[in-house]
Amino acid sequence: EFSSSITSVVDVEQKVEALLKQMTLEEKIGQMNQYSGFWDLTGPAPTGGNAAKKYEHLRKGYVGSMLNLRGVENVRKIQKIAIEETRLGIPLIIGFDVIHGYETLSPIPLAESASWDLEAIKKSAEVAAEEAAAAGINWTFAPMVDISRDARWGRVMEGAGEDPYLGSKIAIARVQGFQGSDLSQHTTLAACAKHFAGYGFSESGREYNTVDVGTSTLNNIIFPPFQASIDAGVRTFMNSFNELNGIPATGNRYLQRDILKNKWKFDGFVVSDWGSIEEMTAHGHAKDNKHAAEIAANAGSDMDMESYAYVNELAALVREGNVNEAYIDDAARRILRVKFELGLFEDPYKYCDEQREKEIIGQQAFHDASLDMAKKSIVLLKNKNQLLPLKKQGQKIALIGALASDKTSPLGNWRIAAKDNTAVSVLEGMQAYTGNQLTYAKGADVSLGKTQFTEELKINTTDRSEFPKALAVAKTADVVVMVLGEVGYQSGEGRSRTELGLPGVQQDLLEAIYEVNKNIVLVLNNGRPLVLNWHNEHIPAIVEAWQLGTQSGNAIAQVLYGDYNPSGKLPMSFPRAVGQIPIYYNYKNTGRPTLPAPGRVFWSHYQDVENTPLYSFGYGLSYTSFEYTNLQAEVLSDKEVSVSVMLKNTGKFTGKEVVQLYI
Repeated sequence: EFSSSITSVVDVEQKVEALLKQMTLEEKIGQMNQYSGFWDLTGPAPTGGNAAKKYEHLRKGYVGSMLNLRGVENVRKIQKIAIEETRLGIPLIIGFDVIHGYETLSPIPLAESASWDLEAIKKSAEVAAEEAAAAGINWTFAPMVDISRDARWGRVMEGAGEDPYLGSKIAIARVQGFQGSDLSQHTTLAACAKHFAGYGFSESGREYNTVDVGTSTLNNIIFPPFQASIDAGVRTFMNSFNELNGIPATGNRYLQRDILKNKWKFDGFVVSDWGSIEEMTAHGHAKDNKHAAEIAANAGSDMDMESYAYVNELAALVREGNVNEAYIDDAARRILRVKFELGLFEDPYKYCDEQREKEIIGQQAFHDASLDMAKKSIVLLKNKNQLLPLKKQGQKIALIGALASDKTSPLGNWRIAAKDNTAVSVLEGMQAYTGNQLTYAKGADVSLGKTQFTEELKINTTDRSEFPKALAVAKTADVVVMVLGEVGYQSGEGRSRTELGLPGVQQDLLEAIYEVNKNIVLVLNNGRPLVLNWHNEHIPAIVEAWQLGTQSGNAIAQVLYGDYNPSGKLPMSFPRAVGQIPIYYNYKNTGRPTLPAPGRVFWSHYQDVENTPLYSFGYGLSYTSFEYTNLQAEVLSDKEVSVSVMLKNTGKFTGKEVVQLYI
């Protein structure tokens, strides 16, 4: 009956309404329920405990989405249950954190943003979507479009930096890359703009912390990338863990109903972040999970990710009159709409082609795209006396640092589908250049033992036993290349830091090497801005190489040897001290912005450090030089001004320049 009643209808809205009329209250609430993968699909169905309860919910049609499920075989098995065993056969939407790639990883999003290359960023998202879709996934929890001015917050690695204009442009590029021009194509994913809203302004840069911002910041800094995502056609939003104006975002009606759905006319659906409905009890905003479900549903949170609140509590809340059934209809309607747009009703198994999975995942074209994006993401911070690019012949080069030989850390955080030890290391990248004598020494470990996504890192703060070997190698070298920074899991969710120097004993190693050979190229692997005062003062060449993904080592080597001229610009300011944070370029003037006279005290400043960042937003050098001349501005109308400049490459290398205009 279901099939014959809607397949002949062309209009998606008519199909949604026809299906809604056939659904019970519990089935509509089921569409609002999302579970993470809960049993090994290669084995028998679960028969006891919470997994068995979830399994029964799945068979009854009380599950609308699954996450953390991947691979065609697994997705097909779970989809088959939804299609063949439930009363109405409504397909599941399969979500996954495809943040900067699936198995083949591009640079972390903050690094990609340093390219300021919107077409390359869009291409990166396209590649990620095609590879993930081949594994059975059709929804990504990306892009993160939170603006943040605080490098202590680990999730800056997942965003586009501090600026709402650049952030908005990048949000559009990533949404368009993930979703393509036709969401029903089997190479696309539904995108998800997150986290709505204010998460990047967590107090003290501490993960999951409260947010307290004024309406100017909310409307002019935080909201624009979300609005841009809607303009780009994003189909889903994710709310955030933080509270705003004393109300958790998950239960915030102003954000979800008043702004997003009513003012901005968003017609996709909103998913909670993991457990964020249930967590309103920890906020002190709800007395129990039932109360939390009531608040979240009334506020406009459409899908519950792993709180079990909706599936267990909503039906009773509706029957008691505490939640209007119209809200349930609206949420189910939004979710079904996206499923129809993805083409899942036409073919529930369209993302489940085993042959395509074998042919697509890991293909060379994806590696080529990853390498291109990685090179464009590198920022040259310093190059005194043109130490870079390195000569390709006749030099003794010492390569030092545990991160130089690391094949996992360069993958960065949010790499849950990538295999360990699959990144090209800097050592491997430099070994491809055979004209010099290259000698490697570890110097010191950054972390102790294997790093895990779910565990706190143990940083090496004491073991300097490998220093002597590194010093011996450095003494006889013409140039020392040191690869230092953060391990891949030292930034990202839950990875807030109060100190932003080189972790562990790495600073001691750098200073020890400097005592025996000052001809140092410092290559930084990190997921956030660092404090680099000593380095800027002493080290002649500094390369910001972030965490660049699968092709990391090849990209870095090609930049070091001059086969690619770095053109990246910083998307976040690098502070002189942690005490300056939050620091950003587009600050408002105070009433006393400048020194009125030499020696005066009463103006906006610090006693111990100047106000400016060490490296500002938009900063980045090149191996060549550029000349700007003939700046002109012409008023075309009361709403339009044309600004032009003549740009000339005046150096010895071919190069690219990001022309920036600030108003």
